[in-house]
Amino acid sequence: MKIKIAFAIALISTCIGTVLSQNVLAPGEQPQVTVDAKGVVRLVYGKENQIFFSTSGDNGKSFSTPQLVAEVNEMHLGMTRGPQLATSASYSVVTAMDKKGNIHSFRQDHKTGKWQKLSLINDADGSAPEGLMSISSNDKDNFYAVWLDLREGRKNNICFSSLSGTKWSANKFAYKSPESHVCECCKPSISVKGKTVSIMFRNWLKGSRDLYLTTSSNGGISFNDAQKLGNGTWSLQGCPMDGGGLSIDDHNLVRTAWQRDGVVYYSMPGQQEQRISDGRHVGMNGSIITWQKGADLLIREGDGHEQKVGEGTALEVCELKNGLILAVWEKDDQIVFTTLSANKTAE
Repeated sequence: MKIKIAFAIALISTCIGTVLSQNVLAPGEQPQVTVDAKGVVRLVYGKENQIFFSTSGDNGKSFSTPQLVAEVNEMHLGMTRGPQLATSASYSVVTAMDKKGNIHSFRQDHKTGKWQKLSLINDADGSAPEGLMSISSNDKDNFYAVWLDLREGRKNNICFSSLSGTKWSANKFAYKSPESHVCECCKPSISVKGKTVSIMFRNWLKGSRDLYLTTSSNGGISFNDAQKLGNGTWSLQGCPMDGGGLSIDDHNLVRTAWQRDGVVYYSMPGQQEQRISDGRHVGMNGSIITWQKGADLLIREGDGHEQKVGEGTALEVCELKNGLILAVWEKDDQIVFTTLSANKTAE
């Protein structure tokens, strides 16, 4: 059964003048979306203590009736906290964090469509109360998780685990700050390509809250020394609650996007930062950078032009077939989606 358009809003893009129809899927918050090699789109979101899942097989034109994956008591939801989703060739994994500090996980077999509850990801009880994490996967059905964890000294640092089969590996710290903790409430990001695993996080060193990157070339067995991203620094008392996003391209090059003092930047490790726009709540999927400016939700693909998608919060995107981009976000406690054409210049 497919959900038809519940309502549509005509929106004129301030940048390219196209009209986008915005379709409501269901009530909910904090959507996450993936697309596999076959073009199947998968979407999860939260509603109170429940996790819902929906799919699209027609390039994001419509989605199946959302199905309940699981219920997590006192689930974190809102401000980048909520169910996370990663998809490989054979499986999809959803994670959710409760307010006691535990990370729940569930795996779907694509052949059967059935969900299986896995073990908790964190192996120290209650070690992740901040509720901020990310997951990713590679094409060999391996999954990787990163989160803020305070099991040592009650100070948040960057913890990591991987999943092969149905068992999460023993937890370890991918990074521990020499000043006892990283930024306390910015979501870390993770991206995987083959055996390359890259983690981006906002650090806290000498009073500055800058973005750092650490990378593993052996599937997370070991990580290199973290390096600062960008040229400037941000001395700040308090947390900006904005962790940014990253991706690894087909040439194994890491690309990152993040904000400093209300300005959105793009950078590659070791290279000069590039100013994109004013804004915050920055994310990245493939070559697409997403951010929010006031109530406006914006994207830029590659070196293309800035495009307005709609209004709301929690924007997530993925690249579809035939040059389309699927955008999913939260507006008035509803999950909204649309598709739009890519608008990038030659690179």
